Amino acid sequence: MLDDNDDIHPLFYGAPKTAEFKKLRKRIVRYTREAIEQYGMIERNARWLVCLSGGKDSYTLLAVLHELKWRGLLPVELLACNLDQGQPGFPATVLPEFLEKMGVEHRIEYQDTYSVVVDKVPEGRTFCALCSRLRRGNLYRIAREEGCSAVVLGHHRDDILETFFMNLFHGGRLATMPPKLLNEEGDLFVYRPLAHVAEADCEKFARDMNYPIIPCDLCGSQDGLQRQQVKQILDGWEKNSPGRRQVMFRSLMNARPSHLLDPKLFDFNALSRNQTESDEGIATSLGSLPEIPKLR
Repeated sequence: MLDDNDDIHPLFYGAPKTAEFKKLRKRIVRYTREAIEQYGMIERNARWLVCLSGGKDSYTLLAVLHELKWRGLLPVELLACNLDQGQPGFPATVLPEFLEKMGVEHRIEYQDTYSVVVDKVPEGRTFCALCSRLRRGNLYRIAREEGCSAVVLGHHRDDILETFFMNLFHGGRLATMPPKLLNEEGDLFVYRPLAHVAEADCEKFARDMNYPIIPCDLCGSQDGLQRQQVKQILDGWEKNSPGRRQVMFRSLMNARPSHLLDPKLFDFNALSRNQTESDEGIATSLGSLPEIPKLR
């Protein structure tokens, strides 16, 4: 059984025995495995730096990856990593104690990027962009020091959708967080194995497992964030039309370049009256594009 203590990783000890939770857990494991396989994340004998913030998403990521590894479906080494960025009130002992208790190999790194962000960002501006860049740079450094080939993040389906609409509304481009990308130096992959998993599932899973959640507002709540505005829009659509999020997410996996307006993706000049669109034609028009997008 999935919830027998002698049959699972310690991260699942004490899991609820209800049919509802078992379905939830199986769904998360299935979707994660699906994304890992679909986007070619597995390199045998690789070592992954699994980033753990202490939020519901990263706890879910850590648990499901260890579940897949325990079942022989993820032949990689896993190293959990928390980057303590010096935010006021951050409970520095929570994650080390949790990881020790769970027997999870880990590294805790302290870098006071919070002071840098507060000093550099003008008053009234949000911290997120600079904070994210500094965090990513440190994670790349740690991954190299630890001999890891990939940095693994806990972004889920809803994060990807929100980023798509932020780019659409504010950036003037069709783009989002890819499930797999290569850093600009070309030496590290960035993976998002929860790409197909709904945020609500992560929240329920972490809550049911009673993981020690660390709040995400340690640097201070900043009203009017673009992501929060987009989230409210998506929440409204989902409320009026249940299942809308999944339909929109599916569209990101079903792009038709010939029905958009980017001449770099489709050769409109070469389109003739007697030509009919085919999958082969679309593939040809995309042939010059890189297979793995680089991080900007």
